[in-house]
Amino acid sequence: MSSLYNPIALASSFHHHYPNLRFLPFNFNFITKLPVSNSFAIGSSSRSFHSSPLKKDSSCFCCSMAVEVGSASSVSQSELQGSLNSCRAYWPSKYTFAWNVDIGNGSYYLFASKTAALKFTDAGIEGYDVKIKLDKDQGGLPANVTEKFPHIRGYSAFKAPATLDVDSLLKCQLAVAAFSADGACRNATGLQLPGVIDELYSYDGPLGAVFSENTISLYLWAPTAQAVSASIFKDPSGGEPLQTVQLIESNGVWSAVGPRTWEGCYYVYEITVYHHSTLRIEKSFAIDPYARGISADVKRTLLADLSSETLKPEGWENLADEKPHLLSPSDISLYELHIRDFSAYDLTVHPDLRGGYLAFTSQDSAGVNHLEKLSAAGLTHVHLLPSFQFAEVDDDKKKWKFVDTKRFETLPPDSEEQQAQITAIRDEDGYNWGYNPVLWGTPKGSYATDPNGPCRIIEFRKMVQALNRIGLRVVLDVVYNHLNSSGPSDDNSVLDKIVPGYYLRRDNDGAIENSTCVNDTASEHFMVERLILDDLKHWAVNYKVDGFRFDLMGHIMKHTMVKATNMLQGLSKNIDGVEGSSIYLYGEGWDFGEVANNARGVNASQLNLGGTGIGSFNDRIRDAVLGGGPFGPPLQQGYVTGLSLQPNDHDHSGKANADRMLAVAKDHIQVGMAGNLRDYILTNCDGKQVKGSEVYTYGGTPVGYAMQPIETINYVSAHDNETLFDIVSLKTPTYITVDERCRVNHLATSILALSQGIPFFHAGDELLRSKSLDRDSYNSGDWFNRLDFSYNSNNWGVGLPPKDHNESNWPLIKKRLANPSYKPDKNHIIAAVENFTNLLQIRYSSPLFRLRSAKDIEDRVRFHNNVPSWIPGLIAMSIEDGHAGAPGLSQIDPKFQYIVVIINVQPTETKFVNPDLRAKSLQLHPVQSTSGDTVVKESKYEPSTGCFTIPPKSTAVFVEPRHV
Repeated sequence: MSSLYNPIALASSFHHHYPNLRFLPFNFNFITKLPVSNSFAIGSSSRSFHSSPLKKDSSCFCCSMAVEVGSASSVSQSELQGSLNSCRAYWPSKYTFAWNVDIGNGSYYLFASKTAALKFTDAGIEGYDVKIKLDKDQGGLPANVTEKFPHIRGYSAFKAPATLDVDSLLKCQLAVAAFSADGACRNATGLQLPGVIDELYSYDGPLGAVFSENTISLYLWAPTAQAVSASIFKDPSGGEPLQTVQLIESNGVWSAVGPRTWEGCYYVYEITVYHHSTLRIEKSFAIDPYARGISADVKRTLLADLSSETLKPEGWENLADEKPHLLSPSDISLYELHIRDFSAYDLTVHPDLRGGYLAFTSQDSAGVNHLEKLSAAGLTHVHLLPSFQFAEVDDDKKKWKFVDTKRFETLPPDSEEQQAQITAIRDEDGYNWGYNPVLWGTPKGSYATDPNGPCRIIEFRKMVQALNRIGLRVVLDVVYNHLNSSGPSDDNSVLDKIVPGYYLRRDNDGAIENSTCVNDTASEHFMVERLILDDLKHWAVNYKVDGFRFDLMGHIMKHTMVKATNMLQGLSKNIDGVEGSSIYLYGEGWDFGEVANNARGVNASQLNLGGTGIGSFNDRIRDAVLGGGPFGPPLQQGYVTGLSLQPNDHDHSGKANADRMLAVAKDHIQVGMAGNLRDYILTNCDGKQVKGSEVYTYGGTPVGYAMQPIETINYVSAHDNETLFDIVSLKTPTYITVDERCRVNHLATSILALSQGIPFFHAGDELLRSKSLDRDSYNSGDWFNRLDFSYNSNNWGVGLPPKDHNESNWPLIKKRLANPSYKPDKNHIIAAVENFTNLLQIRYSSPLFRLRSAKDIEDRVRFHNNVPSWIPGLIAMSIEDGHAGAPGLSQIDPKFQYIVVIINVQPTETKFVNPDLRAKSLQLHPVQSTSGDTVVKESKYEPSTGCFTIPPKSTAVFVEPRHV
């Protein structure tokens, strides 16, 4: 879902359906320790209390209504009643409250109702069981509060008496009210509770289902719940419960113990809890947040013991010893792949396995053979798009709807019919990227042959095992920044049913933040962070995955990411069955929304992650290579797509400005090729020596931000937005040939493959993959997302892409799809695959392409095509090695002592002369000199002059072998 291309505002990639509200009364009795103070009266007309109606496009279940009052008569009872729907005050610590209100000499009170009966009448506030006076604290909020919640730094502080019975109050409906000296209510609002919950109920004990020899124990963290029960069922749906047990609470954790015979059964929690979104005591049914298996309808939790031998494929316990060798994180290369894309159209896979986990075990399939080819060339990791339990694809395949693809094949390449039919069923088919999490810790059922029972567990493990055995490590795409649903009744709401208002980040009115898409989570809260850490460890230990890619990582706190790194890298084969030191973490470090500029604490954004060893996507090199950004003009060109050198119809504000843009793009790319290091020094396009952090984007953000090369993920395409071939076809001028576009595609991937840092490739970059120019295919079905590992088609021209995200570009798209000269043939695809594997072979032929430290890069990597005699459209990079036993640089490459990479994006052959590169024994890399690319073979080097001759639109690699 999340856009790798959007650092400011993200378009929603899935529809969120708000639940219908319902009232379920519950009698809850406890004895309060608190004295009830004298009541008081407020004037104004009465109004009966009703929960405010919710709008489907609302950002939160709770409406926000700020009540700012100038006089007592200016406040109507309806305004005050409505103010209970908001939560503008905070309870951040046991006896401390925070509220951005000041009424001078007035008074402030806390009200609580154990039956959620608070309301305003002519007689005053009624329905409360407890009323406590709060005293304004002139000393302000304590430092520990403002450090944890920096966004309320300027709020007024209020103190409660030390007799406060916090445990009981947290199970009630709560409100604070401010009264003027004459007793008139001037302001009122609900409370946000995560601060006090963290202080009193942070917990590091067992959660979920815990299996012992004779028993199964259930643990649920729900400190605000009034009651919790669990119903045990034999089957995944239907039938009466075998047993219903009441859980007992101890310090916010509810637990029960049952017999081991429960194993293989299912259970459902019923939680009685006050929910701020409805202002009612709700009885909600929920699955376990720590569920390790679930039913197909996602309504029951499977009691599955992941340590059971019956859930392990043969040889599973030995997999840690079979993992592909990984000497250093700098050796990683990433290939991003959607599980369904991999095999949905692969006719060499058994029909029952297509689109699922077990397709990766089909050893003779076209897809597996292709992955083996990439692995043999050096590729190290497959990054799988979301494979946890996500919404909007039913796990029951019998409910899916399909389109007539045979008819589609007869339609024109620019027809509207394909997208119209796919759009009509897109929420009822089997396709979605999956960035709409319901439950983080369970494999998605739609990818299993049977979504009920343990199949999803076993088959996921078989997938990991199969990929490892062909030499590829596995990265999971995790989405901890938001949840699909919230509220007390939506089937896809889990966490917000159990501890309402805690797991989700809320704004200053109490509305759920939705800058990530919807229902932003709050890793700054202790138990949210704990759940994330527990989930990561679960996938690493129980499924032996090798890395994690964090969707919208910038919305997660930096301390969470650092803890995750330390925890995972501390795992060992002896204790945990996995070698944690080889687990790699990276993600989208965009800094936007409510967390921007550390507004909710230091977040895991690009500029904050230096020194952590955590990678973040480098959008600077992407935009410089391709042109502009994904939300800019679609025809804006970049370094390889024709900027200045082969202009298209876009107005780049004149030739002089286009030339300047080309020069600046070269600076951005060169910083990226040097690992995007903030302290790497290069000569910029103005002839000045500058650090990477002193080269700036058009928005004024530093280009270089990494302190280590492994903190940079260099990429030009991903699942979001157009594929690489599509964006090349869109931005290059219409008059060039498909042969040239294929070379441009190769130029872009060559920059990534030969850069320092971690290269990232979208599955199909090497196949000239097209989605028929669809810029957001998250829900565009198999048709637009098709991968063809038979190499017969790249999927270009399969109809106009879906209207909702692409219609504004249809005139540009239609012109290109209708032109048969744009479509590559099988020979183009096969050549592209060879060129890609050649690049991988070159990268892994020398450790000089994978330097491990910033110092090594600073000492060894140089760029040579500089002003005043620079050649536009050409990058010349050298990497130098030392000699064993000689002073200066150490020797790290036994084969090559010097490497020169020259990237020529010009449409003509170019000669580059540099005196610093004279008198060397450079020769074209043996991979290129023996390749099928007849163009690059024309590259030449003249040692007497230091002159390189580079063919048009080519990347040539020259190496100087060591003299033995």
